[in-house]
Amino acid sequence: MIDFLSVIWDVDPIICKIGPLTLRWYSLLFVAGFPLGYWLFEKFYKREGVDTKLLEPLLYALLIGTIVGARLGHCLFYEPSYYLSADHWLEIFQPWKGGLASHGGAIGVFLAAWWYAHKYGKKNDFDVLWVCDRIIICVCFAACLIRLGNLFNSEIYGKETDLPWGFIFVRRGETMPKHPTQIYEALTYLLLGFYLLWNYNHKLEQRYRGWFLGVFFIVCFGVRSLIEFIKEPQVEFEESMTLDMGQWLSIPFIIAGILLVIYAYKRKVPAMRVPTEKVHHTPKKVR
Repeated sequence: MIDFLSVIWDVDPIICKIGPLTLRWYSLLFVAGFPLGYWLFEKFYKREGVDTKLLEPLLYALLIGTIVGARLGHCLFYEPSYYLSADHWLEIFQPWKGGLASHGGAIGVFLAAWWYAHKYGKKNDFDVLWVCDRIIICVCFAACLIRLGNLFNSEIYGKETDLPWGFIFVRRGETMPKHPTQIYEALTYLLLGFYLLWNYNHKLEQRYRGWFLGVFFIVCFGVRSLIEFIKEPQVEFEESMTLDMGQWLSIPFIIAGILLVIYAYKRKVPAMRVPTEKVHHTPKKVR
């Protein structure tokens, strides 16, 4: 019996079609994270005296790193036998057909940040941890938008529930309420993003380099692992696993987060950029 308080979710994932072009909610929300991140980074750079001309290569590096990493993550972690077969390997290069993994995206973002810091960091007094500490603030808000995109696609939802906010995903043929795990994750990322941004605004002088990234790894992937317990299996082989692939992939990130926080308090390198010329200025809050 269907609970009358359940949400009947039958939203069209397509916003509009213009000739051969199709605009989807997921694509719009995925792309929206980049201008939002650019705007936040512009505030970060102005506050800490970094040339904003360096934003353009960072944006391109993150765009490539996110898409390539997320796509390869899905293909290699979740469906390697399909994508590495002789008949389907070309589909690896077709992300519009679906299949992006957040863990692969995280690796891609880190590699992009490493390249960027290696190329521009020494001359501008920052390193890869400084870059990552700021990237993950933007990532929180972008990840929130992406999970809302998953909601519009009626995908990556949870198991059956009798809670009043259960969603019936009509377009997937569901007739019983399921946990809207996309919303659970979106709220987690949104709250974590505001928490980290508040720390950047009000506690930056008291934080050490690597602290932001470490907290992000612990909270993001820790909560993600818990939510996975109420998610339906994403691929067939997960049905027989005690922990699903998302949980196994989260463990290294959680461990890395703990080690990063320990490292930050042990090294005590200021989170805020300190120019070589030691030009001091009064920091402004990011709004």
